Amino acid sequence: MNAILGLIITVAMVFGGYLLAGGKMGIITHSLPFEMMMIGGAAVGAFLAGNDMSTVKHTGGDIVAVFKGAKWKKTDYQDILCLMHELLNLMKQNPVALEAHIETPEESSIFTKYPRILKDHSAIELICDSIRSMIMNFDNVHQVEELLQKQLEQLQEDKLHGSHALQNMADALPALGIVAAVLGVIKTMASIDKPPEILGGMIGGALVGTFLGVFLAYGVVGPFATKVKGIRTEEHAFYTMIGEILVSNLYLNPVNICVEVARRHAPSRVRPSFDEVEQAIREAKRAA
Repeated sequence: MNAILGLIITVAMVFGGYLLAGGKMGIITHSLPFEMMMIGGAAVGAFLAGNDMSTVKHTGGDIVAVFKGAKWKKTDYQDILCLMHELLNLMKQNPVALEAHIETPEESSIFTKYPRILKDHSAIELICDSIRSMIMNFDNVHQVEELLQKQLEQLQEDKLHGSHALQNMADALPALGIVAAVLGVIKTMASIDKPPEILGGMIGGALVGTFLGVFLAYGVVGPFATKVKGIRTEEHAFYTMIGEILVSNLYLNPVNICVEVARRHAPSRVRPSFDEVEQAIREAKRAA
C-alpha cells in the first residue's frame, strides 16, 4: 500500500509542480513512449545481460514483495518458536525419534502443523541440516555453530541479489537517459534548417530522455531497491531466530530459555509477547 501511495505522490508532485509552473504536457506525452522504449528497453536488456535467470526470477518476486510487504507475519514468528520448542524437546527426550522428522519433514506430524513454514524450503533446510549436524557432531559445539552461521550468511546474500540487481539498474538509468537525449540531439541537428519553434520542440523532446532516466532512477527503481532490501533484511530475522534457538541449545540452555532468547531477537513490529508464546506452546502441547 505504501509503495502505491508513494508512487502516486511522486508522480503527482513532479508533474503537478511542472504544470503549475506553466509547463506544457504536450511535448512530454509526445516523446514519452519513444523515450520509454529506448531507456526502459535498454535497462531491461542490460538487466538480463548482467544477471542469470535465477536472479531475474528472484527480482520479479522482489518487485511483487514491494507491494505485498514482508512474507513473515507475527503469527509465523510465533509458530516457528512453537515448532522449535517441540523439536528441541523431542531431541532431548529421544534423538532417534527426531531423525524421522528431519529426514522427511513433509511427512512429519510436527512440521505439518505449520504449513506456511513447511512450504519455505530455506527454513526447513536450515532447521533440518542444523539439527542433523547437532546430532552428528554434538561434542564439537563450535563447528556446528560455525556451519550454522555460514549457512545464515549465504542465505542472506542470496536473498539480497534482487535488491542489488535493482540498485544497479537504478544507477544505470540516468546514463541511459543521457543516451536517449543524445540521440534526440542528433535528430535535432539533422533538422537544423527547421524553424526555431520546431527545433525548440525537438530539443525539448530530447531532454525528456534525461528527465525520464533520472526520474525512473531516483523516483521509482532506486526506492524499490531500498524497499526490497528492507523487506529481505526483516525476513532474514526469521531465519536468524532459528539460528539463535539452535545456538542457545548447543550451549545446553533449557528449551524455554532458547525460545525466549530467540523471541527477543524478532523484529519489534512482528514480535509476539512472552504470554502469547507461552499460550501457543501450551495449546500445541494439548493438541499433541
